[in-house]
Formats: sequence, structure tokens, C-alpha cells
Amino acid sequence: MALPNNEELPTEQLLHAQAHVWNHLFSFINSISLKCAIQLGIPDIIHNHGKPMTLSQLVHALPIPKVKSHFIYRLMRILLHSEFFVKINIFEDDEDEGYWLTPASLLLLRNAP
Repeated sequence: MALPNNEELPTEQLLHAQAHVWNHLFSFINSISLKCAIQLGIPDIIHNHGKPMTLSQLVHALPIPKVKSHFIYRLMRILLHSEFFVKINIFEDDEDEGYWLTPASLLLLRNAP
């Protein structure tokens, strides 16, 4: 890519610029995912469960049609990356992981202060 003075933009700067643009183009995904989680009541469901929930437990507790349940994994992955939830081992010697609340997700509870 040429600059106004016909010099080439270094590859590293070009990659950084592309990442910057993509980050801003798709930043709405985080807020839409958070809105979806709140509307589905995911923070309250996990909180009321009292301990970390596996993906299958969470899907079973959600008020969604079964055909849409496979999208919950993707939603939770975005919310994990945004640090609204964490994934922790349910038992020390077990490989099963469950979703649990973070301080940020505690603020999303219906009865939050």
C-alpha cells in the first residue's frame, strides 16, 4: 500500500491498521452478546444454580428452542472473552468445566445493587 509520497507502508504497520479497523467494525458484537445474555437471564440462571454450570446444564435451563441451543456455546465464548463469565473446573480431578460469574456479571443480576 502506497503512502501519499509513494513510499510503501511497512507490513507490520499495515497489519496493525487492519486489526484496528476490524476491531472497531466488529466491536458491536460484544454489546449485542451482552444484551442477549441479559435478556436470556444467563447471569441469574448461573447465580441461582449456586455453583458453576456446564454448557449442557445452562442450555437446559434457558428458555430457548432446542434447535437454537447450539448457538449458546458461541455466545458464551464471546462473553468469556469479554470477561463477563469465567470457565472453571467443577471438580478438581474432573475435566468438566463450568461457567461462573465474575464481579462484572454480578452487576447484571436482576436484584443487583
